[in-house]
Amino acid sequence: MDLIKIAEESFATNKEHPAFNSGDTVTVSYRIKEGNKERVQQYRGVVISITGEGVKKRFTVRKISENIGVERIFPLESPFIESIAINKRGKVRRTKLYYLRQLTGKKARIKEKRVNS
Repeated sequence: MDLIKIAEESFATNKEHPAFNSGDTVTVSYRIKEGNKERVQQYRGVVISITGEGVKKRFTVRKISENIGVERIFPLESPFIESIAINKRGKVRRTKLYYLRQLTGKKARIKEKRVNS
């Protein structure tokens, strides 16, 4: 009986999220508390990394806000995540896309993966 695993399982939300990879453009609906009010904020950007395993899994989303790159790390099992929607599938050849931090404009775009239906 590992006490750490028991504690991690008790905090698990067991929500079902869609499977996504690095390079995908996702919209994360995240609950934010402001004083005594609570609202849902939409955070849309490119997933640049997925790290961790199991309950500790987290992903980093990067977006451009007024010509400034903004990154945010979301724990996948967070109770504050309402939903995750996949907007585009990206065609990338690596799992960590940290090179996007140095690119601006059209160079920072990721090709879309075509799906044959």
